[in-house]
Amino acid sequence: MEFNLSQISDSVKEIEIKLSYDEIKEELSKEVKKRTQKLQIDGFRKGKVPQHIVKKMFGDALEYEASEKVANTFFWDVIDKEKIRVLDKPVMTHLDFKNGEKLDFKVKFETFPTLDVKEYKDIEIELPDYRATDHEVEHEIEHILEANRQYEVVEQVGEERSYILETEIIRTDEEGNILENVKPENLSIDLTKETVHPDIIEKSKSKKVGESFQFHFTDENRESDSDEHTNAGEKYYYQVKILGIKKIVTPELNEELIRKITKDRISNLDDFKNDIKENIQKFYDQRSDELLKLKLISEIVKRNDFSPPQVLIDNLLEQYLKKEEEYYKKNKMYFNKEEASKRLFKNAENEVKWYLIRDEIIKKENITVSDEELEEEAKKESEEIGLPVEKLVNYYKSSNQLDVMLEKKLFNFLIVNNKIKKVNPENFNKKEEKNEQ
Repeated sequence: MEFNLSQISDSVKEIEIKLSYDEIKEELSKEVKKRTQKLQIDGFRKGKVPQHIVKKMFGDALEYEASEKVANTFFWDVIDKEKIRVLDKPVMTHLDFKNGEKLDFKVKFETFPTLDVKEYKDIEIELPDYRATDHEVEHEIEHILEANRQYEVVEQVGEERSYILETEIIRTDEEGNILENVKPENLSIDLTKETVHPDIIEKSKSKKVGESFQFHFTDENRESDSDEHTNAGEKYYYQVKILGIKKIVTPELNEELIRKITKDRISNLDDFKNDIKENIQKFYDQRSDELLKLKLISEIVKRNDFSPPQVLIDNLLEQYLKKEEEYYKKNKMYFNKEEASKRLFKNAENEVKWYLIRDEIIKKENITVSDEELEEEAKKESEEIGLPVEKLVNYYKSSNQLDVMLEKKLFNFLIVNNKIKKVNPENFNKKEEKNEQ
């Protein structure tokens, strides 16, 4: 037997195998016999047709038919001996069988690519240096107070904006006459919101429950049909009837409220502000870590580009599509599988590339998770959830937790061995926008 292995692309190989008749005649005879045992010919019992009649009726057809099965057997024998991992169903691209002489054939298949991973160290990565500010702390406190505000039912709107109006609103003409074929709409209007039209804020002052007022606004994006030569926007007129009024009572940020919000963890205002600031900074740090990982992956993949196995891309893409389809169905939206497939293909391809590159770096740098490290991790988790350390270690080994820890060690290695530079966030965003263009 002769065989030759060719590399068609990074992940596709083709093997050519040449066999003499002596090498295949035994296997060929077995296959032909299996086929003759299934033959049903008038005048003979099934499987009992004499060979000379079979030969007369079918010629070499049964041998030709059996040769593909024999080729398949020899292909897998070579694959096993050479320890080649085939990823997808192999495709026979050529078959040349001459009965009594030879069997030559070629098979194409996908396998894991052989990667020589390089340039994954000393990469310069810029990250935005986000820092929590006192202004952000005050803004967060405003949200907290808004979430804890109370409401008092009143009969009249005051001069300030701290009111919520329950209204019935309907379109009118410029004179205040209700338009034909329009229906009123119930609307809740929070006067504290910046999006509320100034005319509503002004006209609602001193109004009582049951009273109405008129307001209008101009849509600058639409030209008025009546003033088409003036470039004036379309004007819309409304009548608003007040059905109910609630006065917003914002709580004082005192010790009692701070204790309530923090579940007695904090009582002091300065400590509360520091806690908010720390949480904002933790959020920024987490975002920065995620961005760093994405940038490292992107740069390393760019420096080690290759064609990954299509079967792996297809499998991952199918997972993406299934997840997205479930989301669309849950939210009662139309799911366009073809559009989603085109949109998500590149993500699937890059994730497969990184998966293969990642494994090569781990091997090359001999990054491992020792039993001692597993036990240390289990001890920490054991204190939190109360499960025995031994059970947790066994769980880590049987689940993907080991892979999670391995990837964490990999990124720690990459962070140490690359040049991470924190830059001004504004300059960073400008540079990113420029790169996207």
